[in-house]
Amino acid sequence: MSDESPARRGRLFLLVTLLFGAGTLHFVTPKFFDAIVPPSLPGSARTYTYLSGVAELTVATALAVPRTRRLGGLLAALLFIAVFPANVQYTADSLRNPKAGLPVKLISVLRLPLQVPLVTSALQIRRAA
Repeated sequence: MSDESPARRGRLFLLVTLLFGAGTLHFVTPKFFDAIVPPSLPGSARTYTYLSGVAELTVATALAVPRTRRLGGLLAALLFIAVFPANVQYTADSLRNPKAGLPVKLISVLRLPLQVPLVTSALQIRRAA
């Protein structure tokens, strides 16, 4: 990582931190994540919560280790694409919920387009590795 630009190091740090944090939260507060698992998926929402938490921790580790960073970049991009339906579900639920405050509704809507820079950053990290 020492020969990378500050922007690349910053992007890498951001993705690793985001994935480690989110992955950890899947185990600390699983009910929140259970609630955004699309109901059309078969099986238990908790299973998807734990599997996605493990995936996020695994991908964060792959990104953090220089030897596996190229693979980690690809896996991160695929993971961000894979969890997009849950983000859409969260947004739909928030917008339909009359008890959800305006900040929750705004954040849920605004985070959807943020998936694009997450995917592109992951792919840039992959190319630079």
